[in-house]
Amino acid sequence: MIGRIAGIVVLGATALLATACSSSPSSTAASPGSSGPPSVSTAPTITSGSVTAPAPSPSASASPPASAHAAGVPQCATSGLTVTLGTSEGAAGSVYQTIDFTNNGSSECTMYGYPGVSLQGGLPLTQIGAAAARSTTTPPSLVTLAPGAVANAVLQVTVAGNYPASTCDPQAATTLLIYPPDQTVAASVHYGTIGCASTSVTLLHVGAVQAGAGSAG
Repeated sequence: MIGRIAGIVVLGATALLATACSSSPSSTAASPGSSGPPSVSTAPTITSGSVTAPAPSPSASASPPASAHAAGVPQCATSGLTVTLGTSEGAAGSVYQTIDFTNNGSSECTMYGYPGVSLQGGLPLTQIGAAAARSTTTPPSLVTLAPGAVANAVLQVTVAGNYPASTCDPQAATTLLIYPPDQTVAASVHYGTIGCASTSVTLLHVGAVQAGAGSAG
């Protein structure tokens, strides 16, 4: 009887020991002092020399700059040009006026791009309103002028009366100030019209220089 009771006690103790082991903390629990899983940096890693800037795309190139002139042939300087007004023609609300550039030198020179044009008036002469905007109907092309040859640009002058006086601020103009392409010295040509002193109105639009005396029509 005593042997049977001892066997039961041993079996019970074994069962209790097995239960205690199964409820102990898992070995995968975070170590003391840990607030959770290790943090992972999301910043990209850059290795020196691993990034190469792309080469410029040929399609991204702009049209030839004004400085792209024929090799060995200089640009036409203002001092080597005679600037005059050629033919003119009226149209609905505008006047189209050609500006002629004649090479008065003894050697060839080149022109490319748009002249700068503005109206002037008063004494002393001062600019009236906004300078001419570019008319891109005809793209620029390189023009080579032999001695005595002529190039031209067409200037569109919108009639100031198309705008309310409060918007235009009309003023009498007596002169066109004309900068040949790429030049910082201007030529003055007499031209009588009414301009808009307000720079919010653009009366003048000028085209690119083209070969020949041209025509306003």
